[in-house]
Amino acid sequence: MVQVGTAMLDFLRHCGGVAVIDGGLATELERHGANLNDPLWSAKCLLTSPHLIRAVHLDYLEAGADIIITASYQATIQGFENKGYSLEESENLLRKSVEIALEARELYYSRCSESFTDHNPGDKILKQREILVAASVGSYGAYLADGSEYSGDYGDAMDLEFLKNFHRRRVKVLADSGPDLIAFETVPNKLEAQAFAMLLEEEEINIPAWLSFNSKDGVNVVSGDSLSECVAIAESSDKIVAVGINCTPPRFIRDLILSIKKVSAKPILIYPNSGESYDADRKEWVQNTGVSDRDFVSYVNKWCEVGASLVGGCCRTTPHTIRSIYKTLSSTRSAAPPSS
Repeated sequence: MVQVGTAMLDFLRHCGGVAVIDGGLATELERHGANLNDPLWSAKCLLTSPHLIRAVHLDYLEAGADIIITASYQATIQGFENKGYSLEESENLLRKSVEIALEARELYYSRCSESFTDHNPGDKILKQREILVAASVGSYGAYLADGSEYSGDYGDAMDLEFLKNFHRRRVKVLADSGPDLIAFETVPNKLEAQAFAMLLEEEEINIPAWLSFNSKDGVNVVSGDSLSECVAIAESSDKIVAVGINCTPPRFIRDLILSIKKVSAKPILIYPNSGESYDADRKEWVQNTGVSDRDFVSYVNKWCEVGASLVGGCCRTTPHTIRSIYKTLSSTRSAAPPSS
């Protein structure tokens, strides 16, 4: 388990200065045959096909990811209860999301032990290294499943106490399930960032967390709230060890990194989407609106040059994307200390 404080800096040193985060989960689950047409989205597979989640985690590890993110982004106690599950069953499903990722890591380590080289047929990367499991906590908008995590508009009646109470038990259960850190992802507004930072203190969460926002204009977070003000929340929390951007078009990332650097000295994480547009009404991605893997990866060194130290992909990125990022960074990452 990663310790709060210098945790992320120590991990990055072991990674050679830059860590690789995994890529999109839902698209890969669908490629493996899952039907995600459900308000639970990728969390549906916790109920129906956990073996597929494990397979996708493993795909990303074999593509070079140093951090895998659990299938709990859209997994909430309230969402499971809406499906008729009890509180106990709902909490067990949250725990299961972490258990699956931990199992995938152990399976990967076993494959590494059985391998004689770092690279194997099929271009699989089988390399003993420190790997972190990040427990995903999506926004309230993700639970609503109406696209509001891409707008940050929760209505005028929304307040801090409501958001804290919505997330409270979920965050506690996930943190107690054995992950290395908590990933607060696709945070669309300042209010929810404040709720997450306060919960870490109120619930005495003893593992580190990262806070990642999304933007649709390359200047502010999607709600229109100031990115600088949102990042300042992360900067003021001792338990938040990295801050950055996810689920945002690649073309905006460089300027967003520069904006974050003005406010925070913490490691900056970047895992954009493919640049495709999402149609919230039809609940589908608009084809031919994104960038190719080649174009996506062409940005990576530029992001690292201006300050990113954790890089991966979000929606519509694949193990091929992550493998390409790994290869791109291999020539620039310093020699990492051997894993213990």
